[in-house]
Amino acid sequence: MKQDHPDLSVRRQCSLLSLARSSLYYHPRGESAENLAFMEIIDRQFLETPWYGSRQMARHMRRDGHECGRHRVRRLMRLMRLVPIYQEPKTSKKHPEHKIYPYLLRHLNITRPNQVWCADISYIPMRRGFLYLVAIMDWHSRKVLSWRLSNSMDAGFCVEALKEALDKFGTPEIFNSDQGSQFTSTDFTDVLRDAKVKISMDGRGRWIDNRMIERLWRSLKYECVYLNAFETGSEARNGIGAWLTYYNEKRPHSSHGLLTPAEAYDTQNQYLKAAA
Repeated sequence: MKQDHPDLSVRRQCSLLSLARSSLYYHPRGESAENLAFMEIIDRQFLETPWYGSRQMARHMRRDGHECGRHRVRRLMRLMRLVPIYQEPKTSKKHPEHKIYPYLLRHLNITRPNQVWCADISYIPMRRGFLYLVAIMDWHSRKVLSWRLSNSMDAGFCVEALKEALDKFGTPEIFNSDQGSQFTSTDFTDVLRDAKVKISMDGRGRWIDNRMIERLWRSLKYECVYLNAFETGSEARNGIGAWLTYYNEKRPHSSHGLLTPAEAYDTQNQYLKAAA
């Protein structure tokens, strides 16, 4: 009996399960070993000093004995989506043809789950490359509602994460993001518009609104990513997934005393439903 080629078999399984092949096949993006080492150094330092631009970062590296000029630092920082907060508060590059939505959170008191969701993308270093991670977070509870890994910066993995969050947790009143091309793409904003969600985007001077996700990235990298040096995409997916489950369900968040993000989200959601 003739057997299917392994790749064809996987394709059929993906079709039956409605999975994107990229979620099974993604491989870390490659750079030279030297550049990967420089990128990890830059990433660690940027977590400590997020105001460092390429010039200051290059000086820091030279002081530590690393021969990495400013032009290379600037290219690597762009590849990693690292933008110094004092220089340009927007956290990613805008697309000139995409619509930019107004910022809706000014003077807004965020007091309950599903009032505001937010999203961000981070660079994830690996032993032989790197991936990008997007997370959808409930602003009030700090619960990570969904996430996806990708080896490219197209909008597809962000759309997948958004759809999963909407399917599992309903719709927020407002969705806030930076002005990055992934979040301003029509593929992404059409999902929000179809769900009747108000779209908000950070403007100049509003980089601070990403602070809760920046804290998430810092904890994730120091407590999981840097300790494991993942070899493959599947290893990264399993390791990051386990840590995010711990973050949501086991780790009390400073914003809510002894409650974990999941407890803060579920407890207040149940109270609001009972009051309604």
